[in-house]
Amino acid sequence: MPSSVKKLPGAAFLSFPDMYDILVSELCERFFCDLRDSVRYGDLLYVPHIDNLLINNFKGDAKENGNTLSENGASSLCTPYWCRTAMLSPLVIGFDSIGDAAHALTDMQRSWAPYQYRFFRRASLIQEKLPYVNFKERTFPARIPASPIGLYTLIGERALLASEATTSLLPAGAIRFAENHKDPPSRAYLKLYEALTFMRIFFGCEAPCAGERCFDAGASPGGWTWVLAGSDCTVFSVDRAELAPGLMKHPRVEFLKHDAFTLKPEDVGACDWVFSDVICYPSRLYDWIGTWLSSGLCRNMICTIKMQGDIDWPLVEKFAAIPDSRVIHLNYNKHELTWLHCGK
Repeated sequence: MPSSVKKLPGAAFLSFPDMYDILVSELCERFFCDLRDSVRYGDLLYVPHIDNLLINNFKGDAKENGNTLSENGASSLCTPYWCRTAMLSPLVIGFDSIGDAAHALTDMQRSWAPYQYRFFRRASLIQEKLPYVNFKERTFPARIPASPIGLYTLIGERALLASEATTSLLPAGAIRFAENHKDPPSRAYLKLYEALTFMRIFFGCEAPCAGERCFDAGASPGGWTWVLAGSDCTVFSVDRAELAPGLMKHPRVEFLKHDAFTLKPEDVGACDWVFSDVICYPSRLYDWIGTWLSSGLCRNMICTIKMQGDIDWPLVEKFAAIPDSRVIHLNYNKHELTWLHCGK
């Protein structure tokens, strides 16, 4: 039995790797959080003073869906983008033994994932006594179980910070894919793997497949084109620089040397999918997306919003407000966000 259990006010936010400072900035500038008395545990920030309406929305959504990420994308809550998962009902558990810690967690629910910044050995011993959770690298396409998963971290040798309610179905809020170090021309393919996985989670939208036509704008050297061509799609790839040699010869890839953003939708033609991982100002990307959506010539879109200096939060919210769309930060994103649209 645990020696003590103490419920805490507020919430705790776990940032993506190397993104802690951006998360703090987002909490202040976008959510206007009061960070007085906040405590940092590695990449995890516990915030005791947080707007009651905001935290109640978090908790209400978690109760309804199991987690705020639901298979049908029903969540209306917009969590901090640079937070990979949040502890919605944080508590501190004091314990005398590894077994006591594990029992305290399983008494609340089945599945738990650790985030650890120290006491790694003790955390692994606790995890060994918990029900199995798949922490392995995934292969694409990946299926994510639609069941709640809690988060805990050791903040002392005999103390856990934990929450059974979180904002992600993913263990510790992140997905990792087994890497192919031989075939892809760049690591950008991992970003598309993840984005397509979330298209299914949010919208029930399956990945591109044989018989579908894709437009890859700004495709060079071809990381995203490589994924799409490997899915038996036909791919129209446009960039001012050529693709990797193998993709230039690929029978399902048509390449045009051109500035992709100056092509009109009518120049490209009807597409099942439109993709962009282009480095450009977010405002230009927003206008380009609007041109495609108003054309009626595409169903689904995935675009990277690459930040230029300080983040323009009102502009990000304009992306998020586009119907049938979501804005998220991927595990494989850096100083960027990903915009997803499913027109079905």
